[in-house]
Amino acid sequence: MPPDGPARHLLSISDIAPDLPGLLDRALAMKRARVRGDLSATRPGNRVALIFEKPSTRTRTSFEVAVADLGGHPIYYSTKDMQLGRGETVADTARVMSRYVDAIVYRAFKHTDEVDLAAHASVPVINALDDREHPCQIVADLLTLQERWPKGFAGRRLAYIGDGNNVLHSLLLGAAAVGLSLVAATPPKYRPDPTIVGAATALGARTGATVSLTESPAEAAKGADALYTDVWVSMGDEAEAEARMRAFQGFQINAALLAAAKPDAWVLHDLPAHRGLEITDEVMDGPRAAVWDQAENRLHAQKAILEAFLPSVPRGARRRTGRAPKR
Repeated sequence: MPPDGPARHLLSISDIAPDLPGLLDRALAMKRARVRGDLSATRPGNRVALIFEKPSTRTRTSFEVAVADLGGHPIYYSTKDMQLGRGETVADTARVMSRYVDAIVYRAFKHTDEVDLAAHASVPVINALDDREHPCQIVADLLTLQERWPKGFAGRRLAYIGDGNNVLHSLLLGAAAVGLSLVAATPPKYRPDPTIVGAATALGARTGATVSLTESPAEAAKGADALYTDVWVSMGDEAEAEARMRAFQGFQINAALLAAAKPDAWVLHDLPAHRGLEITDEVMDGPRAAVWDQAENRLHAQKAILEAFLPSVPRGARRRTGRAPKR
């Protein structure tokens, strides 16, 4: 039998916008507990399918460790490992997997497939990246900044330099949701989706955050509290590599651009980085770089997300016993 009741999904960071402050606090508490050696299994027995159409280092490792830390069982699939890669529909995959596992983490090429999987799954679907958003990454990014700004995001400004891609889309929404103002500098042909910019602007109107776009990296960086960049050629954009390399000249985070920001400004990159292109070695390995904490925080952010979306008692255990097991 499939699980009972409608499932809650995380396809966009807007799905958790009201919960972001609490999720960040929980992620920070989990990080501190892990440092102390406390790995309390708050979601024991949960089975989580990790379906990855794209290769990954941080996303796969952090999700597998996160599920294990919570007491669950991660099950990894590439499309080579399952019938989805041989023509089975996304909808049929969702129906079948929902009868085996308690949640599905999906790293997809297309957002439409992410939506299709969620529409036919009766367990939570968590977006581990698609061509529209990268919500779990942005929870880790905001956690990294919250650690550095313990008084909060109000009055702070984040400058994004580079491609108006899935990372920027989620960053716009996530920053606005917590009251962090954001200015994005992109080449004219690589601006973010106007509908997402509009949604972020509306969110910011409620939290006090502003959203603005520019074509000037120097204008964006001036007086910023943090700088953020991503690769110029994302997975799936390889055919455009030559045109993108030309378009993004001047959009590099280097010592000169960092000097335009505040003296204590931090630098973020979601990794992997193409050193010497969107960011220089000098900056990435310098004292203002927060990229390694940012990468580590994928683990803690995803633990908080999984804890929020997974049942405290696996659905199969409830069906077998008819009640929650005694503790």
